[in-house]
Amino acid sequence: MVQKKPPANWIEPVKTARLILQDGTVIEGYGLGAIGSATGEVCFNTAMTGYQEILTDPSYCAQIITFTFPHIGNVGVNEEDMETSNVQAGAGIKGCILRADISNPSNYRSTQHFNDWLKAQGIIAICGIDTRALTAMIRENGMPNAVIAHNADGIFDLDDLKQKAGNWPGLEGMDLAKEVSCTSAYEWNETLWQWPDGFGTQKTADHHVVVMDFGIKRNILRCLASQSCKITVVPANSSAQSILDLKPDGIFLSNGPGDPAATGEYVVPELKTLIASGIPIFGICLGHQMLALALGAKTQKMHQGHHGANHPVKDFTTGKVEITSMNHGFAVDGDSLPEHVTQTHISLFDGSNCGLKVENKPIFSVQYHPEASPGPQDSHYLFARFRDTIKTNKGS
Repeated sequence: MVQKKPPANWIEPVKTARLILQDGTVIEGYGLGAIGSATGEVCFNTAMTGYQEILTDPSYCAQIITFTFPHIGNVGVNEEDMETSNVQAGAGIKGCILRADISNPSNYRSTQHFNDWLKAQGIIAICGIDTRALTAMIRENGMPNAVIAHNADGIFDLDDLKQKAGNWPGLEGMDLAKEVSCTSAYEWNETLWQWPDGFGTQKTADHHVVVMDFGIKRNILRCLASQSCKITVVPANSSAQSILDLKPDGIFLSNGPGDPAATGEYVVPELKTLIASGIPIFGICLGHQMLALALGAKTQKMHQGHHGANHPVKDFTTGKVEITSMNHGFAVDGDSLPEHVTQTHISLFDGSNCGLKVENKPIFSVQYHPEASPGPQDSHYLFARFRDTIKTNKGS
């Protein structure tokens, strides 16, 4: 096939964005979203849907997301799909990387063009680059620190940007939960979305659950509220006594960003007291890691992390394989779990730990995101399991 040449008077558009990796590599592309520059860790996400939920997930604080699916933005955005509950929509996300330019939205729920939304939220984006090659590089070498920059005239001080990328310390040792947690307690009563009515409102509640907010997603709160649980959300740095004073029937440990060991410096001592109280505890993502640390296990930085809505997980308690939504760059070291703690779930991609339970205590947690926003609903049963655990514990 003969490749067509551009017209003689064709002028290539100015490439108005750059991605500068910590090793000095410069990748050129076309800028979208906000103007400026930001530094973070580059990861890749394999989800084909739910880009708005991904970009408003506080667990991505200080990261730059590479979408492996080439067409992002084609269903626009809307207010209902925001996952950030108590901070601005960007939730600390530093940018996103796309293969194709953003097309006009085609969805009845869309209320805004994706690019306009990126600008409004202060999120810098770059398109027109080979995201497959970047993903392959991350798989080979790990998640690099980088600067993403967008300037309308396409002029950049590359030496300065390279220095910023090289000097950024990375996520290890960073306590980012404090950046995205609420600062005061609040209650939540919104329930899951149902077509065509939208979100519901909880009418009655049988159990009281206190949520420790390390960067909670709205749909997690909706899942809990839909299980007839009254929800009280408290900051990440809340004391065990202040939580116990609320007289909870259950305690939930939320998802969140950053190095669990850093956040654990102030959370783990309080969590040990909560574990000793005998109150049922359920943790997700960073909450899972916090629980593991409090039980005596260790966490570790992952090579490329798990980010996507298509991750297979084996549940040893049921024998089933679930397709799950994941977003984490740190993991619990399964070999470090103490004798009284059982590994309940593993990733079928790499065998890493994805769940635990404490023997003879109403305590369990998972690494992945069962709220399914975005992602499949295979793991919604975990919220019912938590409700049943609370009910059994109250009965005993």
